[in-house]
Amino acid sequence: MGVLNVTPDSFSDGGRYLDLDRAVAHGERMIEQGAAIVDVGGESTRPGAAPVDAAEERRRVVPVVEALAGRVRVSVDTSKAEVAEAAVAAGASLVNDVSASLAPVAASLGVGWVAMHRQGDPATMQRDPHYDDVVGEVRDQLVRWAEDALGRGVPEVWVDPGIGFGKTLAHNLALLARLDALVATGLPVMVGTSRKSSLGTLLARSDGVDTVPPDDRLEGSLATATWAFSQGVRLVRAHDVRATVHAAAVVAGEIETAA
Repeated sequence: MGVLNVTPDSFSDGGRYLDLDRAVAHGERMIEQGAAIVDVGGESTRPGAAPVDAAEERRRVVPVVEALAGRVRVSVDTSKAEVAEAAVAAGASLVNDVSASLAPVAASLGVGWVAMHRQGDPATMQRDPHYDDVVGEVRDQLVRWAEDALGRGVPEVWVDPGIGFGKTLAHNLALLARLDALVATGLPVMVGTSRKSSLGTLLARSDGVDTVPPDDRLEGSLATATWAFSQGVRLVRAHDVRATVHAAAVVAGEIETAA
């Protein structure tokens, strides 16, 4: 799943693709690089991000979805029902829902739905996240949401542990280490680690520097994507599509050879 943020303030590429032509061109590049899905988002969900009203989010998202739908599967990254509805009308067939609240909307529209786990919202989620058992709690909540969605008639349900969303570095690493616990539920799993701050922290420690900026986190992004695929995760959300597709092919080849 290639990331296409049409926002001014996303943590990695905010402001780069606000222009419609640039956004569509970037989407086309990701298609050429092998993206199976292009995920279009018009509201940043980074920690501390300001909310965007539905009308502005629709204005950013819908023209891009319209331009890319038919060339590739398009998902809409939103937590607003009206934005999801408009994007689906424009050609999106998957709702990537960081709020895990739009199952009724996905059911009514007859499209796929990704339920992502998070504690709090972008304004509060990184203040003091706490879990007694992060793997068990995240898994069980995702299963509850998925079962509810399937019961409502959502035709395709994915779950995402929400790396970086209301989690400390230790929580993120624990979830990555036990992706098998999510995969074992039988639900298709999506993971998004690409360029996230936890990778920046780990890479900075490795390099002996204070910070590593988002666009210099490729090694960590590929390492975690490769690990996720090897554990049975079926979809990875990525900024660096070509490299991630190549990593996925290597893992698939190894698994086929082993089988």
